Amino acid sequence: MSICSGGGRARRRSLAGGIVVMTLLLAAVLASSPAAAERRVALVMGLSAYHGLHELKNPKNDAADVSEALRQQGFEVLSGEDLGLAAMRDLIKRFTARAREADVSLFYYAGHGFQIDSQNYLVPVDADIRDPASIKQSMITLQSILSGLEGGRGINLIFLDACRNNPIPPGAAGVGVTLRDGLARVGNAANFLIAYATQPDNVAYDGAGRNSPFATALMSHIATRGQDIAAMMIKVRRDVIAATGGQQIPWENSSLTRQFAFRPGAPETASPEVQLWQLGVGLRDPALLKLYIDRFPTGAHVSEARSYLDPTKLASLEGSAPRGTDATGDDTMWELASRVRLRPLTEFYLQRFPAGKHIEAARKQLEALPDTNSADIAPETLCERLATHPRDATANLDGVPLDTLVANADRAIAACRQAMANHPEMPNYAALLARALWAANQRGEALALYRKAAERGNLRAMVSLGLILEAGDGVAKDVPAAYRWYERAAAGGSADGAINLAVALMQGSPLPRNAPRALALLKAASGQGSAIATFNLGVLAEQGVNGSPEQALGYFRKAVELGDVRGYRAAAVLLDEGRGTRKDPDAAAESLLRAVAADSGDTLDELTKASKNWSADTIRAVQRRLQREGYYQGAFDGRTGPRLREPLQRWRNVGSLFPSNG
Repeated sequence: MSICSGGGRARRRSLAGGIVVMTLLLAAVLASSPAAAERRVALVMGLSAYHGLHELKNPKNDAADVSEALRQQGFEVLSGEDLGLAAMRDLIKRFTARAREADVSLFYYAGHGFQIDSQNYLVPVDADIRDPASIKQSMITLQSILSGLEGGRGINLIFLDACRNNPIPPGAAGVGVTLRDGLARVGNAANFLIAYATQPDNVAYDGAGRNSPFATALMSHIATRGQDIAAMMIKVRRDVIAATGGQQIPWENSSLTRQFAFRPGAPETASPEVQLWQLGVGLRDPALLKLYIDRFPTGAHVSEARSYLDPTKLASLEGSAPRGTDATGDDTMWELASRVRLRPLTEFYLQRFPAGKHIEAARKQLEALPDTNSADIAPETLCERLATHPRDATANLDGVPLDTLVANADRAIAACRQAMANHPEMPNYAALLARALWAANQRGEALALYRKAAERGNLRAMVSLGLILEAGDGVAKDVPAAYRWYERAAAGGSADGAINLAVALMQGSPLPRNAPRALALLKAASGQGSAIATFNLGVLAEQGVNGSPEQALGYFRKAVELGDVRGYRAAAVLLDEGRGTRKDPDAAAESLLRAVAADSGDTLDELTKASKNWSADTIRAVQRRLQREGYYQGAFDGRTGPRLREPLQRWRNVGSLFPSNG
């Protein structure tokens, strides 16, 4: 039995040929307003300029940007920055009064927070902490806010980016008082979700850029249409873990009794990558195609995008500009820009649609997004852009393959050295510097930095050390030591560490075979949002090793939702053959077309050759779908072959965004 490794090594050929796919077609944008169906009210506080305590750089930025993101999702927002105790109390009183009549209430706090004897305190900027009595007089307890929200008619969402280092002077809390960093776990009333920027009793980072890692991740996923908040928090957690090397792991406690999506509507059916690609081709716009290449340098359409940047090739795309392009482009471009939050994409929207429906929101978003191409770009930002591992990609940052890093190693080394010097408390920059040095073949210093970062808890450094020691890459081969690092990484929350252990345990080499533990590791990684682990569970379910074949389809669909691009084709195989599920040619065709739109061209090539891989019923369903979009005029004969190349290529380029028949 073999499954796929998470450390950059392929351990098996994926189901039905292993064609890698990504996500799909572009669905029509729903223009519904979240506020139309329910009343939403939010209180957002960001406290930076403390009078007698350590100032924080980002909470004011976080509060301003989160406030605007919530307004875009239909929230009435009460907000305050750098508030004293009296102002905080007044704003909280106004908020709780409104929240009791709301369908959804949300409280977001960024600033100093700490716990004493398991009681959580939020710290006003004018807090004067000298002794135990002044703590209660100068602070606001989190429980007082939660109590004010209990008994309302709606759900309550609490986001606490307040787990910075404890600011209390030594001895001020009194003798015998337990004073700890971070916030304690709270909440037992119904209809609450309480989300912490990091796990209880731990410390969250303020962030090296404009926003904290938690605020950045939250804003990157809040605009995803049709995404339940539980699924959203998995992606937020995954991004923060990647951005901090596992030093910070968001955590939530939920007693919600219903689902909630910040942006209601049909779930997204296209990844940002596919959306940007299809918009670039559909709008015949070289600037968008260049943006695609910059944002997704290893994307499935990069070679095609480069080809279409030849003006004669772009102009030769069959047909004139489709009807409805401007109207569709306005809504779709803004949906993508608000979801991806890239400055160049927001600038493109403003230039392309100067009188667009979303112009004010776009201007406000642009103010909040840093210019990553400016000459004075922060070394931290440059280090992350140049040296991040592909497996640590987030919603805002693609990983960098090693060969690309080699070409930029000197810039990456300089930036990461400065970032590490600026933030000695963040071992993630040491790990990024180690990767840049490794690319420059400075192996001795790189290995020392990997060890230093790993010992301080950086998960990527642990997995990288494991891979180096297992392969004997420039060092003496030490397989036992490698798997000790994988064990430690898995225990810290690394999906890659867990997957590498699971591979060895399932195969029985180099560890003794232990299928139950391998499955447990994969399920834990899947629960943490690992798409690779989820896909592997689908493979094992289909083979009867993990549950039953009937469960495989659900795993593959979940893997696609989490980002493993192989899930589309694997699901199509099951639906086409009726393997572990009933035969469903229409659903199989839909999965195949999603693969055509999203992968590197393998599925398109397969379907344009004479092949017995797919049933006639499924191919007829593909042909009917293409005909409805105006791309196919042939017979519904259920045959693959060259006749399908042109309609499938047109589908791949623009999907159902700009159908030629309107």
